Amino acid sequence: MSDRIPLHRRIWAALVLAVIFIYELVISSITVAKTVLAREPQLAPAIIAVPIALKTDLGIATVANMVSLTPGTTSLHVSEDRKILYVHALDAPSRDAAVEAIKTTFERRVKEVEG
Repeated sequence: MSDRIPLHRRIWAALVLAVIFIYELVISSITVAKTVLAREPQLAPAIIAVPIALKTDLGIATVANMVSLTPGTTSLHVSEDRKILYVHALDAPSRDAAVEAIKTTFERRVKEVEG
């Protein structure tokens, strides 16, 4: 028996991922706009090392692109061993929280789509 997730569940996971990505895109856009328009923005920019557990190049590229397309974050580099994604965050007062957000919002869901 295969450990792979059935196709219909992977399609559902892809739809959920798309909706969550759009939601994150809107919320991040509003947050960045508020920050830019603030008289004295309080920013904590950071470069964050995000451990990734995805096995395929497509999965890694998907997460990296979703991070880059989300306002306030940019993917910088994937380590040679494909286990760390380096991300620049415009405002990341807690690095641990930023890592956890990327892992739970994008990585976990991409993993579900990959099966």
